[in-house]
Amino acid sequence: MPRAIGRVVPHRQSLIPILWLMTDERIGDGLWAALRRLPRGSGVVFRHYATAARERRALFRRVVRIARARGLVVVQAGERDGFGENGVHGGARGSGLQTAAAHDRREAVAAVRRGADVLFVSPVFATRSHPGAKALGERKARRIAQGLPVVAIALGGMDARRFRGMTGFDGWAAIDAWGSRGSGAK
Repeated sequence: MPRAIGRVVPHRQSLIPILWLMTDERIGDGLWAALRRLPRGSGVVFRHYATAARERRALFRRVVRIARARGLVVVQAGERDGFGENGVHGGARGSGLQTAAAHDRREAVAAVRRGADVLFVSPVFATRSHPGAKALGERKARRIAQGLPVVAIALGGMDARRFRGMTGFDGWAAIDAWGSRGSGAK
């Protein structure tokens, strides 16, 4: 399994970020501050599943413009490719980087068989975006992607402080950690 050095790991098509922002409607206008906080070379998984199609496309185009200017990688979740993204998330059809969520080993193996380059293993810790979801804990989360030929990203209640004490992951992703109150990559 590739091990991260700095902020990216080599990939067959480009470099894979090890720091990620997961977007959703809950982030609201905090999205723009979060995009500014991301270090160059970081990634964005654009989700916004509940946003109306026309508004979602416009929002995605704005995120892509900012990402290009800031040297960020953007993958889009959903049923279709957007314009200008670097890949797709969650089994969506498209080219470029393929990312997927894995909540257990079965999902992780299935994602790898579908061609995933990156696995977001979650939820490692309790998270506000999925209240009541049972956290995996570090040990169980680590075993989900162990030995698979992908970049493993810890997701769920993550921030830079928590990640520093972890092993078995190449990087981390969050929503809240990149927000106005979040700790980001400090």
